[in-house]
Amino acid sequence: MKRLRLVVQLLFTIVTNGYLYGFLNGKIYRGGLKYVCVPGLNCYSCPGAVAACPIGALQALLNQRGFQVPFAALGFFFLFGSLLGRFVCGWLCPFGLVQDLLHKIPVFNKKKRLPCHNVLKYGKYVVLILLVCTGSMFLWGGFAKIPAFCKYLCPSGTLLGALPLLSANEILRSQVGGLFLWKLGILLAIVLLSVKVYRPFCQYLCPLGAIYGWFNRFSLVQICWEAEKCVSCMACERACPVALSRKEISRSPECIRCGKCADACPEKCLHFSGKDRC
Repeated sequence: MKRLRLVVQLLFTIVTNGYLYGFLNGKIYRGGLKYVCVPGLNCYSCPGAVAACPIGALQALLNQRGFQVPFAALGFFFLFGSLLGRFVCGWLCPFGLVQDLLHKIPVFNKKKRLPCHNVLKYGKYVVLILLVCTGSMFLWGGFAKIPAFCKYLCPSGTLLGALPLLSANEILRSQVGGLFLWKLGILLAIVLLSVKVYRPFCQYLCPLGAIYGWFNRFSLVQICWEAEKCVSCMACERACPVALSRKEISRSPECIRCGKCADACPEKCLHFSGKDRC
């Protein structure tokens, strides 16, 4: 499962960010595929991105003149949420892959969670409400709507969008200011923290994870726990990268369905399945 997941993550990242001409020339792909969203956090401004980010699309719809319900974005979230839940985070998110690779760097005393996790985990819902929704509509731009999450926080945009564009475009480099330095600082903090703590952005700040987490209890893809086979060895709980209990696995909004619990179970009482088979 571990190798399969890594292969899927790598292939999905390459396919959705495979516009080599953009990387070489510092230009953003603007073809017809950019009207389509991929399920994970994938920056629209990445020069290799061939499709759009669902959070960016949601903000763009909220940025329209007057208030309009963003039915297209809501339908997209409902489709992928009801099918996959946070499986998207564990298998199909490029920035999730970045954090996974950083966490493989060997250092002492790796942590699954930050102190005060039970409070900090609600940070992603605060980001969703204040930056993605409220910020896009009016808060930070007065009545001039702005994509507040993308502009002020998103580390994926800085890593996969801003840095490649700046490296290839001298004109853009000459225009770098305080806002870029702010976002670069956020990215560096998350990169350093990811070496020590498992997926800190996903656990505490990602609005996309907040949305998909709402669907975990009833999405089609589940990790099923057959309690009658369980011998209470706790191998699954030790393997879980976000420290979930057996009863929380798959159901908790924090579960990204990485499959590490299923790999660790000696009795094979944890396995991927459809919801109607759990």
